[in-house]
Amino acid sequence: MYPDLQVAQLQGSTLLLHPQHVLLKTGMAADHAVLVENGQFKDVGPRALLDSRHAHIPALDLPGKLLMPGMIDGHHHLTQSFGKSLAYGEPSEIFRRVWVPLEASLDDEFVYQSAKLAALESLRGGFTTVCDAGTRAKGEISAVANATSDAGVRCVLGLICNDGGNQSTPEQRAATLQVADRFISDYASHAMVHPSLAISIPEVASDAMLHAVARRCAEAGIIFQTHVNEHLASVERSVVARGMRPLEHLASVGALGPQTLIAHGTLVMPAELMLLQRTDTAVSYNPVASAWKGNAVAPAGLMAAMGIRFALGTDSTRSDAFRLLDAAEAAQKFAFAMAAGDTSAGAGWTWLDHATHAGAAAIGQGSRIGEIAVGKQADFLIVDVDTPEMCTNIDLTWDLVRLAQRDQIVASFVDGKLRLFKGWPVDWDARKLMHEVASAAHAAIAKAPIQRLHPTADAHRARTVAGNHIYPARGDL
Repeated sequence: MYPDLQVAQLQGSTLLLHPQHVLLKTGMAADHAVLVENGQFKDVGPRALLDSRHAHIPALDLPGKLLMPGMIDGHHHLTQSFGKSLAYGEPSEIFRRVWVPLEASLDDEFVYQSAKLAALESLRGGFTTVCDAGTRAKGEISAVANATSDAGVRCVLGLICNDGGNQSTPEQRAATLQVADRFISDYASHAMVHPSLAISIPEVASDAMLHAVARRCAEAGIIFQTHVNEHLASVERSVVARGMRPLEHLASVGALGPQTLIAHGTLVMPAELMLLQRTDTAVSYNPVASAWKGNAVAPAGLMAAMGIRFALGTDSTRSDAFRLLDAAEAAQKFAFAMAAGDTSAGAGWTWLDHATHAGAAAIGQGSRIGEIAVGKQADFLIVDVDTPEMCTNIDLTWDLVRLAQRDQIVASFVDGKLRLFKGWPVDWDARKLMHEVASAAHAAIAKAPIQRLHPTADAHRARTVAGNHIYPARGDL
């Protein structure tokens, strides 16, 4: 029986940690120690070596625990998360019927509250960084930045730069880019918020704006985000309007490249995969979104083999990193690997890599986060692996993908600071926020002109029973 950890043991600017396992970029390591100091990993290596180097620092033993990098959510919509229950059973492109009208009804206060609640969900699920693709809410984007910072999660924050398409004027484009330049400047040196520019989908921006935004991102060393090749309807609209598929459209205006992160990429042809590879464009692979509201699954296994950079993303479905790992593997197996007789489907490590260091690289943060290595920011998790499900493990890496659960996360650190202990913040009242958002959420949903096409589960059950669509019990035949 190991002694219980206490919050006080994990607070302080300097920690010398002795976990049973450490997840490094190269895989699992035993008998290692990690020194965290002033928000960074200052030393990582064999335990005996670190103990001799830092004999003046008391070590904290963590038997039965894994120290691993915090995971990366490569695609989120923080101000949509409170309405995720609206997505069940809905056909694709619900953004037109649900998300756009919902976000348009939010004021600054609720933007802050809903984004902070989403950030809490992410931290509880093992994500220490979220990449937000931009909000359509009328409130200031600073409300989202303040919310994520106050919650304690790192955020790559997208500013939407839609200009309405090729009918926009030079003056409109100049005004939008001026706002973008100010946003980049305001957050260029922020410790926890990293600026990004976004265009919702290519068809809602002019060719000039797509080119200008992508170029600005390249020059500033930040990422450009857009949703591409996600649904059949969007692909067909692009072909009708531009004579090209969305990914081809971006290529034609010079908007692909190492600075670009496309969300979804589920409907990609071989030539488009080659285009991603050739331009070093990154992708967010969102398997749960495919299951909930998509037309297809992105060929992430093939992308990995081709060297196409990608992160795993939730798309504001559920913020549980371990369930996302499982979904990433399962979706590839069902969609591609089973038919080819591929029983490995990424061998576990593929999905863990793309949730950590490879995911960090895809969202433009590879030099800062994503691995436990000297000089990186100390964004990490302490995970209890001494559980009935995992105590007999012979492949801890793959166990994390298939067996781990978020309730095994003992502590979550971002920028070297303890943010959550056993799923709850250590320095702010999460339950108070929950009740505030719950109260406001139903009012926001009620007043927004949302169009749902699928009833709730109970209403669907009643409709099915009324229509005699259930088989009678055997004794009633």
